[in-house]
Amino acid sequence: MIKTYTGITNIIGDIAEVHAEGVSFGELAQLTNPNGETTLAQVIRIDRTKVSMQVFNGTKGLSTEATVRFLNHPMQVKYSDQLLGRIFSGSGVPMDGKPALENAPAIDIGGPSVNPVKRIIPLNFIETRVPMVDVFNPLVESQKLPIFSEAGEPYNELLARIGLQADADIIILGGIGLKFDEYIFFKETFENGGVMDRTLMFVHTAADPVVERLLVPDMALAVAEQFAIEGKRVLVLLTDLTAFADALKEISVAMEQV
Repeated sequence: MIKTYTGITNIIGDIAEVHAEGVSFGELAQLTNPNGETTLAQVIRIDRTKVSMQVFNGTKGLSTEATVRFLNHPMQVKYSDQLLGRIFSGSGVPMDGKPALENAPAIDIGGPSVNPVKRIIPLNFIETRVPMVDVFNPLVESQKLPIFSEAGEPYNELLARIGLQADADIIILGGIGLKFDEYIFFKETFENGGVMDRTLMFVHTAADPVVERLLVPDMALAVAEQFAIEGKRVLVLLTDLTAFADALKEISVAMEQV
């Protein structure tokens, strides 16, 4: 049953609070201003009947008289082979000027992991053709490889090179808090390198709402998992997790948490 409430009790940063019952953690909500403008939000804390929500597009212009409609499902992302070659924002909205995938099935992000029985034992080597990676810290299917860097080091250039050269069927880039020129760099590098037709990008730029940064890794990994179940070799590139941590800190401060 769809639950609708009117009247927001408190707004702190990009977080709005409303009194509601029967709401679940992570549930998606649609907020509608009296003038008809709508935005999406996600439940991030429940304290008895007080529900705190992250507003994806920010709370600027949000009225306390807005209507809150809970949708009974968490944040979802469309999944289809037609995603390849596309670029989406941190909330799953197309950034490439192409139409949205209306008829594609939607999958929950941040949900339970796939059945471990369907996973492979981590033993298949993924060649990146970067000697310092392949020789000293090789990348293996079903495992992750962190790249630590000091500020100012060209880690995005390294990631782009790995994306171009890696022995993978599909490349998924999750850009977290990228500067606009960094976003353009990845886009042009993959296009000029001839791999864009097997690349999918979820990009949150520094100008986008902070809360959307937290969605990018879950979106990228949820879609990657579906492709992997179909037998594809999928390489996910996430950059950078410092921006992800900054978003967590900013939201925690707004919620008066440590």
